[in-house]
Amino acid sequence: MSTDVIVLAAGKGTRMYSDQPKVLHPLGGKPMLSHVLDAAAAIDAETIHLVTGFQSAQVREYFDKHPVATPLNWVEQREQLGTGHAVMQAVPSVSDDKTVLVLYGDVPLISPASLQQLRDKAEATGIAVLTLVTDNPAGLGRIIRDDQDRIVAIVEEKDATPEQKRITEINTGIMAFNAGRLKTWLASITTANAQGEYYLTDTVAIACGDGGTVSGLQTFDDDEVQGVNNRLQLADLERSYQRRQARQLALQGVTVSDPARLDIRGPITVGRDVMLDVNVILQGSNRLGDRVTIGPNVILIDCDIGDDCVILANSHLEGARLSSACTIGPFARLRPGTELGAHAKIGNFVETKKSTIGAGSKVNHLSYIGDASVAENVNIGAGTITCNYDGVNKYKTTIEADVFVGSNTALVAPVSIGRNATIGAGSVITSNVPESDLAVARGRQKNIRGWKRPVKK
Repeated sequence: MSTDVIVLAAGKGTRMYSDQPKVLHPLGGKPMLSHVLDAAAAIDAETIHLVTGFQSAQVREYFDKHPVATPLNWVEQREQLGTGHAVMQAVPSVSDDKTVLVLYGDVPLISPASLQQLRDKAEATGIAVLTLVTDNPAGLGRIIRDDQDRIVAIVEEKDATPEQKRITEINTGIMAFNAGRLKTWLASITTANAQGEYYLTDTVAIACGDGGTVSGLQTFDDDEVQGVNNRLQLADLERSYQRRQARQLALQGVTVSDPARLDIRGPITVGRDVMLDVNVILQGSNRLGDRVTIGPNVILIDCDIGDDCVILANSHLEGARLSSACTIGPFARLRPGTELGAHAKIGNFVETKKSTIGAGSKVNHLSYIGDASVAENVNIGAGTITCNYDGVNKYKTTIEADVFVGSNTALVAPVSIGRNATIGAGSVITSNVPESDLAVARGRQKNIRGWKRPVKK
């Protein structure tokens, strides 16, 4: 049986105190809602019906720019009249013969495995509910079972009796239905309750009243069904998500110095014997080859790191491509477009941008290399910069193999340095240097004998 998913994402998120829609607040580097859509896609949903309301234009704008694989049917809930009312807006677009799952845009860690099991149960009985036993059920709907342990109703706390409030099995809100039966049951629900809303959960009692059987699936993972209503809850779920990512990496053979101090904000591919020190952030899409060592406080964004590379403490790499056995840092910044050959070295307080650094070349200290092509076995001394920008246009610096650049040199682009050339320290190079030449471009030193230092009056 084919499956559609209805995702409820119309709430205001008042307690987030934000101008941004709640479901767009990030968790693990992407919006909460994206996690839910990914889970729906993982169970091969044919269509996702996305019910939005408050700030719906912002939500739609985001997913227009970041499309998902599963087709989205946009549904607007103009009035906030409860979960049942929200689902009513979407079900006309769902074929009667489909199984439909109802998910929430602010419950981001729901697992595809649970959704698959819930779908299977709904296909057997027409309706299935995901439940959780918790020590703190306050504020949540209670699962009502009969003397044969069958689910017969869900009672919201505001409508619950004192005895019902003592029940510890709660409704997570995540449900699955046969779409045709759901439409029939929705037609029977009313607003005769403490909140004056259409409760989706009322379909349970209606289904039982029709002689149906309600299937229950109990999860033992609190975080999987935890909703986010404020930033503290979001922070708690962020740590839960990161612990899961760290655990998964450790089971893949990665040495994680402290799972509580690792943030993964996007897909990562790792080789063998990788080591991640504390406070590492992996953002975007990253690949780490075999035997890569990442030091403390390192940030990698969309990087490809080759085998045997070492990234030392406090370095920041974005859009960088490193061949094997490179050494970076500490305190290095590699900006987008940086490509390093094998055994290249970028040292402390060095910044590179849109540059290739050849195999065995070194930029060890306090330098800026931008819009440059540096060949093999070049040594660039401390304090060297490529002057690539004239205030309007950017120009390229080309340094051929085996060049030695002395400290405190300015290479004013466009300029080329020939193979095996040497640049004297403190030079300002404004024209090309031929192969094997020594270039010195600095003022002549003058010593004044007997000069007296000024004295403070």
